[in-house]
This record gives sequence, structure tokens and C-alpha cells, in this order.
Amino acid sequence: MANHLHQGDLPDGLDLGRVVAVDCETMGLNTWRDRLCLVQLSSGDGHAHLVQFRQGAYTAPRLKRMLADRTCLKVFHFARFDLAALRHWLGAEVGPVYCTKIASRLTRTFTDRHGLKDLAKDLLGVEISKLQQSSDWGAETLTQAQIDYAATDVLYLHALRERLDALLAREGRKSLAQACFDFLPARAELDLAGWSEVDILAHA
Repeated sequence: MANHLHQGDLPDGLDLGRVVAVDCETMGLNTWRDRLCLVQLSSGDGHAHLVQFRQGAYTAPRLKRMLADRTCLKVFHFARFDLAALRHWLGAEVGPVYCTKIASRLTRTFTDRHGLKDLAKDLLGVEISKLQQSSDWGAETLTQAQIDYAATDVLYLHALRERLDALLAREGRKSLAQACFDFLPARAELDLAGWSEVDILAHA
């Protein structure tokens, strides 16, 4: 296994297959204010590819082409946030999408623990450290600890999707999950348009 750090875009000729795990690191949780710093990807082979962005340099044509490729499924954990960040900072139209957090909420109704760390432990028996979660992702040079942490956010998503797909089938909720996944790009657009904290389906 290896973690590959790239500057500004994916390298030419890199093929990550038909299912790609994706995650983002930003300067904070306010998408309009807090810039996109890193996009992590994995094909599920144990390797992670990390694309680091300098402030204001968001062309990344190869990455954007892959994110928009309708023949390639993008697997996220809490896709809503990442889709908004990718749309706002890269102008990327991402799809199709799978979200392990939504799949967990639809199947693991016996718990309120749906974070990536909880899923990895409960479904895969893997302990993920979150010590670097709040570190400075805008630093010019990332530490090895930051790189290794960022990689863990994508290295287990393929295995989690497989386990969660089995649970969705068992509970008869695959079509409901797919409908939620299909809506996620629109949900991200609503967040960017100012409806992040408003339930537009509520009566009042």
C-alpha cells in the first residue's frame, strides 16, 4: 500500500476504475469561506491518491473529468458536504454518487453512531485514528501524519459499501437508498444556494 501526493491535478493516464472512493479536506466547515485543500481518491486496491490544491489554483481538468464521468461511481462518506465543496471550489459536476453515511442511517437504525470511524470499527473491525482531523490542511507542506490520515478516509469505503449494500438488500431499502443518492447533488446545490439549515419539505 502507498499514498501518492499530487499537486493540482491527477497525473495523466491514471485509471482508478469504475468505482472510486472520494473525500475532501477543507480549511473548515463553511464551504463559502473555507477553501478546498485536498481531494483524496482510491480505487479500492489499498493505494490512495491525494491531490493538493494551492490557494486559487483549481483547474484540475483530469480530476474534474473523472468526477463527472457517469460510468464511474463515486463513493463518499457524508457526500453532501464533499459535493458542495467540489461544486463550489472546482466547479465539478459529480455523479453518480454513493454515500456510506446515508446507507448506514437507512440500515443501522439501532444506533446513532454513523461516523466513518464507527462504521470502520463496527463493520470491518478496523480502528481509524481521527487525531489529524482538525489539523491545518492549508499548509504548504503536509506532514506524513496528515497524508496518512487523509488516506484512511478513502481506503475503507469500498469495503464499507459492500457491507452496507448487503444490509440495504436485507432490509429491502436499496431503491430508497438509490433515490437518496440521486438527490444528493441537488441537496448540495441547496446548501450552496442558502438552504443549508432549512427543511424545504417541512409544513412550516
